[in-house]
Amino acid sequence: MAREKSQKKGKIKNKLLLFLLPAVVLTILALVLISGTLSRNSMSKMATAQLESSISNQGDNIESWLSQNLENFSTVKQAIERTKPDEAGLQALLDAYYGFNKNCTDGVYVATATGKMYKAAESQKTVTNPTQETWYQQGMTRVNMDYGAAYQTADGKAVISASGILNDGSGELKVIAADLSLDKISTIVNSGVKMDQAASFLVDTGTYTILAHRDSSRIFGELTETDSDKMMAAIAKKIKDREYTTEFLSGNAVAFSEISGTDWVLVSYISENTILKDVMKLTQILILVGVVAIILIIVLINLTVSKVIAPLGNITKSISDMSAGDFTIEVTNKSNDEIGVMGTKVSEFVVSMRKMLADINQESEKLKEQSDNSDRVSKNMFQASQSQSDAMKNLNQTVDQLAVAVNEIAQNATTLAMVVSDTRENSNQANESMKETVEISKQGRADMEQLNHAMQGIKMANDELVDSINEVGRVSEEITKIVGLIAEISEETNLLSLNASIEAARAGEAGKGFAVVASEIGKLAQNSSSSAESIARLIDSVRDAVASVVEQAQTSARNIEENSGLIQTAVDTFDRIYENIEKSNQLIDLMIQDVEKVNDVSSNVAAISEEQAASADEILETSHQMVEQANNITQSSQDVADNSHELANTSDTLTAYVQQFKI
Repeated sequence: MAREKSQKKGKIKNKLLLFLLPAVVLTILALVLISGTLSRNSMSKMATAQLESSISNQGDNIESWLSQNLENFSTVKQAIERTKPDEAGLQALLDAYYGFNKNCTDGVYVATATGKMYKAAESQKTVTNPTQETWYQQGMTRVNMDYGAAYQTADGKAVISASGILNDGSGELKVIAADLSLDKISTIVNSGVKMDQAASFLVDTGTYTILAHRDSSRIFGELTETDSDKMMAAIAKKIKDREYTTEFLSGNAVAFSEISGTDWVLVSYISENTILKDVMKLTQILILVGVVAIILIIVLINLTVSKVIAPLGNITKSISDMSAGDFTIEVTNKSNDEIGVMGTKVSEFVVSMRKMLADINQESEKLKEQSDNSDRVSKNMFQASQSQSDAMKNLNQTVDQLAVAVNEIAQNATTLAMVVSDTRENSNQANESMKETVEISKQGRADMEQLNHAMQGIKMANDELVDSINEVGRVSEEITKIVGLIAEISEETNLLSLNASIEAARAGEAGKGFAVVASEIGKLAQNSSSSAESIARLIDSVRDAVASVVEQAQTSARNIEENSGLIQTAVDTFDRIYENIEKSNQLIDLMIQDVEKVNDVSSNVAAISEEQAASADEILETSHQMVEQANNITQSSQDVADNSHELANTSDTLTAYVQQFKI
């Protein structure tokens, strides 16, 4: 009972929920994790792409600004070189171009190798020894004006100078230069970032000097791998290794862009946490949605499972009632799925069992009535058989005495009949043996004739086989001729291919396509020739095999002819044996007729005695059988009575079993 209760508690609903809910939870968690990971990767790629786009735009702006200013300075240089002015003219040109470029506050200026300096009258630039200045030394190395390394002026101002050799026709070595403040570049670097919370700085890779940075304390500071800021140290290492690929360094996405025409590298970076801020929010939303989805799915699964397996409760109760012997239940079915089919089958089983139990109950009642009748009949038979048995015992004793006397009379008459009978039996056996010998000889003669006909058939079939094989040999000869013809055609085709290749070579470029075709035809001809040789070898092998088979077939034909002669001789011998056996059989028949006459005489003598003895024996045997039958009837009636009692007990037991069920 305790076991049934424990089994009852283990519901299918709980098992389904136990399997489904973890799977659903794990699936949703996996989806949230995958979505978060994909979002993180997608956001990182988008941020990296945006950062690269931003830094590219900043680099383009810096390059454009530098190019515009360089073109402006080059225009002044070209004007001076074109006019070839004297000192007064040079001064006038410098004054004229002063203020022409707002980014160059000191205007364009010129220095000579002797240390003389020319500048606009309004320029505030002061130089003690021009030849020792950075811009002068850089300008001495190039004819066209170009930018050099950034440096700080005497008053601590960060500038970059464009300088070059000036050829004004005076024959004196001069350098023309102009200064650009890096403040404008700092403005481009710090304000040109498209991404929120992203920052940039500019580095001169020649000196590892920071030219622009949002932190003014770092401007003109050196970028080193030992920087306390791990990101700056990692950036210094990449710049030193000239690796300008975008990647994440110390929790920041870092992009690099080289400024064309300079040794500068623009570095832009943004914190990974800033990039992934939206991803974290999205992940939190996904987790919240996942939790809500899990709760909803659990509720839906619970309702669905409860609705689906609800019919199982009624079916389970019905099966429990049936196991307790109650077949009065009615199983209802309201669905057409597997559970509905189960309910239908259980209902059909209940109806079938109810009918079966009713039929068994009826049959047990009939069985009980029949067992009572058998018991009464067996008792009557037992009494009658006992009376008959006593009477037959008395009759048996009388007949036994009569049989002894008759047997003594019949023994002497029987002795003579036995001798004659033995002689007759021997004659009959000899006659039967002779008849069997005659039949065997007939059968042997017929078998030999059939064997002769079979050998003739084999000989004809062998002749047809030889003709067929000869035909195969003739056909193989024809194939050999055809293969030879194919070989000749292949040789001619190969020769034609060779001639075509020669003609194509003579045709030059126009014959290349035809040369390829000629080459392919040559290969085809060689393959055809090789195949023809292989076929010829195979046909030679076939011809040899055919010759061998023809020789073996002819040998078989000669053996068949020899065996046919022997078989005909055996047939003649069987004919002579059959004639002799026929004569012997006729003589035995005459002897049997004489023995039959003697047997008839002896049989008549013993017949009367035997009939009397037989009659007595039959009477005695009949008497014995009747006594035995009477005893058997008595025993059988007793057995019937016992079986009747057992049958009645079985009927009662069966009825008790059936009554345990409620129908």
